[in-house]
Amino acid sequence: MLIKERKAAGMNQTELAKALGQYQSFVARVESGERRVDVIEFLDLANAIGFEPKKAIAKLLAK
Repeated sequence: MLIKERKAAGMNQTELAKALGQYQSFVARVESGERRVDVIEFLDLANAIGFEPKKAIAKLLAK
């Protein structure tokens, strides 16, 4: 879901990492599932990418 949202926003991993104040490898680990994110990190990702976190969570829960 994060990859889809990031790509829809026209961002690459490096751009997202810069917006988060992280390294590109952080984004790669999150997107690959190697690293889980906590709630605060999820909200930071949503803010940096520009998607509505409530809607994203609702979609995840509907699966």
